[in-house]
Amino acid sequence: MFQMGTGITAVPLVGALSAVLMAGGAVASQANAPDPQARHRSTTAVLSHALSGVVKSVDATTLVVTRAGKSPSEMIFVLSPSTHRDGTIVVGATVQVRFRTERDTHVATAVLVTAPKPHAATGKTR
Repeated sequence: MFQMGTGITAVPLVGALSAVLMAGGAVASQANAPDPQARHRSTTAVLSHALSGVVKSVDATTLVVTRAGKSPSEMIFVLSPSTHRDGTIVVGATVQVRFRTERDTHVATAVLVTAPKPHAATGKTR
């Protein structure tokens, strides 16, 4: 029969329980470990930007827009078959461009032709 207090039977039992607990802890730590692919996906998220301006030139693959402001600047966008186009994009048209930046290239994801704002009347009416 087994008697409490004998060191010979207690040591293997304690050792076996310790091994089970340690193995369970290793499994739990692996389950909670971050997915290396998830970290990679989060760092490669694509940011989307938007701007308004006037079309300076346009062809099948390129759109050049002049931004208004204190210091007007030009931005060049790549147009692709997947670029959403709303309206007819022509030189002189006011557009809103949504785009993403891939390395040093601005890729247009959507181009919306907007109607020019009507000018305010200069005379007063009564």
